Amino acid sequence: MPMFQPELETLPRPQLKALQDQRLREQVELVYERVPFYRRHFEERGLKPSDIRRVEDLPKLPFTRKQDLRETYPFGLFAVPRQELARIHASSGTTGKPTVVGYTRGDLEVFAEVVARSLAAAGGQPGMMLHNAYGYGLFTGGLGLHGGAERLGMTVIPVSGGMTERQITLIQDLQPEMIACTPSYAQTLADAFKKRGVSPEQISLQYAVLGAEPWTEAIRKSVEEGLGVKATNIYGLSEIIGPGVSNEDVAEREGLSYLWEDHFYPEVVDPETGDPLPDGEVGVLVLTTLTKKALPLLRYWTGDLTSITREPGPSGRTHARMAQIRGRADDMLIIRGVNVYPTQIEAVLLEVPEVAPHYQITVTRPEILDEVELKLEVAETFYEQYGEEALRSDLGQRVAHKIKENVGVSLAVTLIPPGTAPRSEGGKLKRVADLRKP
Repeated sequence: MPMFQPELETLPRPQLKALQDQRLREQVELVYERVPFYRRHFEERGLKPSDIRRVEDLPKLPFTRKQDLRETYPFGLFAVPRQELARIHASSGTTGKPTVVGYTRGDLEVFAEVVARSLAAAGGQPGMMLHNAYGYGLFTGGLGLHGGAERLGMTVIPVSGGMTERQITLIQDLQPEMIACTPSYAQTLADAFKKRGVSPEQISLQYAVLGAEPWTEAIRKSVEEGLGVKATNIYGLSEIIGPGVSNEDVAEREGLSYLWEDHFYPEVVDPETGDPLPDGEVGVLVLTTLTKKALPLLRYWTGDLTSITREPGPSGRTHARMAQIRGRADDMLIIRGVNVYPTQIEAVLLEVPEVAPHYQITVTRPEILDEVELKLEVAETFYEQYGEEALRSDLGQRVAHKIKENVGVSLAVTLIPPGTAPRSEGGKLKRVADLRKP
């Protein structure tokens, strides 16, 4: 598969390491001079910028967390005055004040560059058409994918999220080769095509770039079969830059995404102690920006659980590869003393052909003990064969037993007809409702 910047994507690791160290030194000087938050942290630890010369020195510094951005809202961590900003994005702020992020013109060029690399890895080529169903506005996804696609030389349909019937019509009429959206919305579109009687072979889409929420091989299989595409994972977060921090190669699609290390230095640390973990072990991903000017961040605690390997991939790229996100450290559910991530349950469902990858988990505590209900759609083929009897079969008990064996938590499974579980309308789909009172 062609690369957007092969000379950088295949840079020998000694040269890549030297570039990282050089850019880190520049980033450290920038934040020490211009961001009081970081200068204070340096001084509290008796450190000077000259003490952070290599990426190996980063553990001397504390983590930066989302709460730090909220406590310095709106511009307290910025390293440039407002007049030098070219764009501002922000999170939804559903849990408090929004997280505000900003970009200089140079930052936007980096943003477009890493997204272009990601889209090329996903199968995108100049002249192709991208149906961009990520939301535009304050969310970084829509404009981020848009800029990277144009940088790659693609034609962009800026449809944004929602209005599914219009999306279906545009895909049928304009015949795009690639779509970008959340994995749950890709499932929604696949269901809508099926209801219209449109088979995957009749859909023009060849590639799907999916991100903004954790997903599993079960969802990949569902999307690829439903839309007739090859689906890859794009990873990113607004605080670091937005989508385009990493992406799978479409020829590999083995759950490992190339992380563009010349712009973002990765660490994986123990969720409890914060100690660095060796390659291959699962922990919290921590990222340091190496080239950002408006909002440079050192050791940003993403909360995402993954592992990384620095072994070169089959594509010839030399950058580190990160595994699919297993969940967020702060999304972990503690059920009767057992640590549970929704993606663990989803992985079990992949092994049960009679169910569909559409579900909702509800956690309650009516008295002393936690109670968990899994509302789970049965597969259409199973429902067509047995009708309402499918919902009264022992399938729910079998699924509950399998989850207990593999995840270690007991739950009640309620089987529901196809098409009745919540669907995404373009944004992130919330699959877990934790109704326990604090």
